Amino acid sequence: MTKKFVLFTIISMVILSLAGCNLMKGAPTSETNAVSTMVMQTVQAELTQAAFQTAVSNLTPIVVTAVPTNTSVPSSTPIVVTAVPTATSVVNTATPVVPSATPTSPYARTGGSFTAAYLGTAPKMDGIWDEWTTTKYPAKYVVYGRNDWKDEADLEGSFRVGWNNNYLYIAFKMIDDEYVQNATGADLFKGDSIEILLDTDLNGDYASEQLSSDDFQIGISPGKPDVNGTREAYIWYPSSRAGSNSQIQIASARSTGITRVEVAIPWSVLGITPSSGMRLGFAASASDNDNKTSNVQQSMVSSSSTRILTNPITWGILTLK
Repeated sequence: MTKKFVLFTIISMVILSLAGCNLMKGAPTSETNAVSTMVMQTVQAELTQAAFQTAVSNLTPIVVTAVPTNTSVPSSTPIVVTAVPTATSVVNTATPVVPSATPTSPYARTGGSFTAAYLGTAPKMDGIWDEWTTTKYPAKYVVYGRNDWKDEADLEGSFRVGWNNNYLYIAFKMIDDEYVQNATGADLFKGDSIEILLDTDLNGDYASEQLSSDDFQIGISPGKPDVNGTREAYIWYPSSRAGSNSQIQIASARSTGITRVEVAIPWSVLGITPSSGMRLGFAASASDNDNKTSNVQQSMVSSSSTRILTNPITWGILTLK
């Protein structure tokens, strides 16, 4: 039985009841009104429910889509957000940190690491290093004039380094089949000679790839025209100190195919006070000339395979022990 049919039946009963009451008594009684009210409320409830069901059935479903909880409106220029590091480091500070003996920084000194032993007894300045008990290092890397360098017998070097409170000592041994030195002064390198590079403020300009006033280039002539002749020390750099220097002591000796040299450089010439653990930029090299009629630098071997005179980063590190 449908709701429409029930509703029709109820309405018919109400009409008949009201009509009967009016016929019998002529006017509605309170009982009649109560019954009528109850019936009308029922009819109204049914009508309301029926109307509601009809309205619901006629509704058009509303589709509700999910709304994002966080949306952004793109601007004309996209905003790129990069990750922010949680820890940062300061690069190239005023006082660079000197790395360990085997440095790994981008400014690592590529010319090797060397040690200068403290010499309680000063070596005898005779050109012979027999009494030296310090470490022997090679100076065998050809850094200039490879086309003119024949082999190890033509030019190869080795050296030892020591120090005390007054001097930096360097003993050098050059294997050289022909000794030729006829140059002096600023041209000293155009004959058989030694070159010593020193950075006396390694901490202060460790990352610098340029020469500064604390960098020294010192040339040593074992003797002109031979090792029994005039010996000379010449400072090329810093330019403010350029010239021959008589304070640097030199001793030399020569035997068949070998030139030996001992050098004592006063710390006062370098302008520093030495101390155990001090580090200096360092490279030791030897130049060769086999042409007796012309002053020319034919080749050079060095302790640093990467040696570039004007770039101290290519030098090594010398530590005072």
